[in-house]
Amino acid sequence: MYGRGLIKGLFVTLKNLVRPPFTVQYPEERLTQHPRFRGQEFAWYEERCTGCASCAKYCPLGIIRIVTEPSTTSVEQGGKYNIETFDIDIGRCMFCGLCVEACPYDALFMGSGFERGKYRRKDLLISVDELRTAAKRPSTWFRPQLERNGYDPHAGVPISWKDVGRENWEWRQEDKAGSRFYKTNTDQQNKVVENSAEEIP
Repeated sequence: MYGRGLIKGLFVTLKNLVRPPFTVQYPEERLTQHPRFRGQEFAWYEERCTGCASCAKYCPLGIIRIVTEPSTTSVEQGGKYNIETFDIDIGRCMFCGLCVEACPYDALFMGSGFERGKYRRKDLLISVDELRTAAKRPSTWFRPQLERNGYDPHAGVPISWKDVGRENWEWRQEDKAGSRFYKTNTDQQNKVVENSAEEIP
């Protein structure tokens, strides 16, 4: 009885001895990440954000800090604020994604990074300037429209703010977040048309 159990144990050892390893030698080797992976680099689209602070309100840990001021655009709609501060403290983030779910305009996305280790906790704060300049490669988590289009955040191709929403952006061109961008582009197009008309003899 004792000898048979010992032989079984040795058999398991020998079987795993010839089996290929499960681990990889990181960072020289890397495993392929799923497009839905929820990582540390948040993707924030300022063009879509109205400053409503829904993401900060529904964050269970209170790690999102937003400071806004009234905007001179979209006064008639009453739905746009200038964003002065938009900080995310990922040192306390548990990556639950509730902030992404709460955003009504698809302005905030989970990222796909996981290599943000720092020596000081205060260096784990993502500021509004970093969010503005970061490459926009959002995770497809909670974004079925990106999966339907076959978007892969790990392919290295950023995606435009017009293509990340759950609905077509055209219906909101003159409403809230898109109004100032839409009106600016429209005014520029009208000026080009007017100048072209003046040049015609």
